[in-house]
Amino acid sequence: MASKLFNFFAFSCFVFLALFASLSFADTQSNSTSPVSPETICKSTPDPHFCKTVLPNQTANVYDYGRYTVRKSLSQSRKFLSMIDKYLKKSSTLTNSAIQALEDCRQLAELNMDFLLSSFQTVNNTSKTLSSAKAEDIQTFLSAILTNEQTCLDGLQVTASAWSVRKGLTLPLSNDTKLYSVSLALFTKGWVPKKKQNTTWKPIKRQHSFRNGRLPLKMSRKTQAIYESVSRRKLIQSQGVNEVVAVSDIVTVSQDGSGNFTTINDAISAAPNNSALTAGYFLIYVTAGVYEEYVYIAKNKRNLMMVGDGINQTIITGNRSFVDDNTTFNSATFAVVAAGFVAVNITFRNTAGAIKHQAVAVRNGADLSTFYSCSFEAYQDTLYTHSLRQFYRECDIYGTVDFIFGNAAAIFQNCNIYPRLPMSGQYIVITAQGRSDPNQNTGTLIQNCSIRAADELASNNITFQTYLGRPWKNFSRTVYMETFLDSLINPAGWIAWSGDFALSTLYYAEYDNTGPGSNTTNRVSWPTYHAINNATEAANFTVANFLLADDWLPQTGVPYNGGFI
Repeated sequence: MASKLFNFFAFSCFVFLALFASLSFADTQSNSTSPVSPETICKSTPDPHFCKTVLPNQTANVYDYGRYTVRKSLSQSRKFLSMIDKYLKKSSTLTNSAIQALEDCRQLAELNMDFLLSSFQTVNNTSKTLSSAKAEDIQTFLSAILTNEQTCLDGLQVTASAWSVRKGLTLPLSNDTKLYSVSLALFTKGWVPKKKQNTTWKPIKRQHSFRNGRLPLKMSRKTQAIYESVSRRKLIQSQGVNEVVAVSDIVTVSQDGSGNFTTINDAISAAPNNSALTAGYFLIYVTAGVYEEYVYIAKNKRNLMMVGDGINQTIITGNRSFVDDNTTFNSATFAVVAAGFVAVNITFRNTAGAIKHQAVAVRNGADLSTFYSCSFEAYQDTLYTHSLRQFYRECDIYGTVDFIFGNAAAIFQNCNIYPRLPMSGQYIVITAQGRSDPNQNTGTLIQNCSIRAADELASNNITFQTYLGRPWKNFSRTVYMETFLDSLINPAGWIAWSGDFALSTLYYAEYDNTGPGSNTTNRVSWPTYHAINNATEAANFTVANFLLADDWLPQTGVPYNGGFI
């Protein structure tokens, strides 16, 4: 049934595109900029030569060109999904790893169609600069589309048994990625305001409580305990404005059968589909215990809140890894793509161990998602901040190599980051940020955190070199500010990925850090590394500015500092 529904959606999109394809450029509104040639407008894109091959050879303005490329991108995304389905129909001739890589690509292609349809609906309705919040939404979606394409390609490239599939899909993937890059560039030029308009952040008192939506007034002791345990953590904060967290319903997961469900996945299945936040969060209370489950929260389970009994009390664990024939994308113990997800008081683990290389504890591709007082435990690739907008507060992250990686707009605030004991001969790298396009609004920002060796590393007699990050993709962007860096950090701070790859295009920065590892005197000499000494520049990477968090974080009830700490 789900497949039939999706096919109907794809056909509807095709009809929608066919109607618009009959329009000429002259049919669209162009009242904000003067018409220019394709050659001129393409100078504002990362690949002007490819851009000129995409645009029709006639004069138009940035809005006309932008609408055309987004519309064409939507059409191409549908075609690419059809190609994947054709390969999957021949699954009997493919290895398990090739099938898995294709299924990853299919999931990502479906998301791309959603994001592009939403983007087209916006750009088709206006020929002027958007509000900061709306522009941020669409720039986020178009950025995620590029990330999804790159993830699909990465999965196919490292799957040796997918050679025949890779051969057929690499060129379409490459061309579609270039097209999506043009769409993002033109959207950024035409619709994104030059300066974000943020709410002025003021350190005033914040008061948190939960509002009982459709729940009976008389709660069980367990339900009341959830409210109290979560609220108590927040009431001690002293910033922001008054908020109320709306909850529509609560279910309990307990392994002993005393709750509504015995597994987390069953509780997620019971959550309503595509619920609006105005209805309140569907809250899943997961009681203390070790849950050996691979949890996936699909895109239709929006605005779900999951609350445990605390770090090392409620534990979700698995052991999938790249070595055991999984894609990195699919090795996650816990994966979420549904927008508006909130997790509180939970430990997420991947116990595959350092010897199994890439083994993800959590993969997060959920827009406007929040993790509060959670722990992420693995070795290589612990936390996959895959895409879209994410916030982490008072969390613990353990790992060895690239253990915070991905291409989200992700901020870690007041977190503990624990490098742990790697395999012999390895060095430790905390971040591997994957920004691949200069117009993506993504980056990994670490604010007011503490970076210290985990006990197993601190007690080891062998010294392992530890670095703040390395560039996974060309425009990798990572910033550490107001963070304690212990003595384990190598004086160079950062390390190259391979040769001089990305060293002239990345953006790495440090601002107002403390501790024995924070001295920037002997840092790398790359021109793209910045020891920021200007608060105005650093302010671009605060929660309120980089994530426009005042527009969405208050509704979660999770405490945050919008500016410097």
